[in-house]
Amino acid sequence: MELMNIARVRWACRRGMLELDVLFQPFVEAHYEALADADKQTFIRLLECEDPELFAWFMGHEQCPDPQLATMVVKVRGRAEP
Repeated sequence: MELMNIARVRWACRRGMLELDVLFQPFVEAHYEALADADKQTFIRLLECEDPELFAWFMGHEQCPDPQLATMVVKVRGRAEP
């Protein structure tokens, strides 16, 4: 997926789990454009993961083994909390 193709990123944020949609879609709308290119690439890699993995990482049931992805999980989750 290309870094600057925001339409594709938005589409990839549409997941099979409502809990993930609630995290990803607002993050992309409010924060994706302001991310550094390296962070955009990491976010895209995160979107390529399977929903059960993502759910476990975002809900704190498991620790993401990839340090870059784990950092992005924290960023997305931190932006989603009031």
